[in-house]
Amino acid sequence: MDDAKAARVAADPRYRELVRRRGRFTWALTGVMLVAYLGFILLIAFDKAFMARPVGTGVTSIGIVAGFAVIMLAIVLTGVYVRRAARDFDPLVAALRADQGA
Repeated sequence: MDDAKAARVAADPRYRELVRRRGRFTWALTGVMLVAYLGFILLIAFDKAFMARPVGTGVTSIGIVAGFAVIMLAIVLTGVYVRRAARDFDPLVAALRADQGA
């Protein structure tokens, strides 16, 4: 893409709106993941006894379940992003490309 075409795309209000909306959404998902992961790490660091408690009468600890939950949250958030990108962001990118002749 040449500089003139890049400048036209960057000046398009739809492009700026796309960048703003996608940025806010990705930062929100990042915040959720960081809070979950930081909470997990802080529990490991400061409440080992809680994390070591077995779940029920088995040998699986709360820490294992919490770690699995953090991993599953990452997978779910990835799915949420992919769904939203396919539904909202990708059609807007396609429209911008079609209008700019890219």
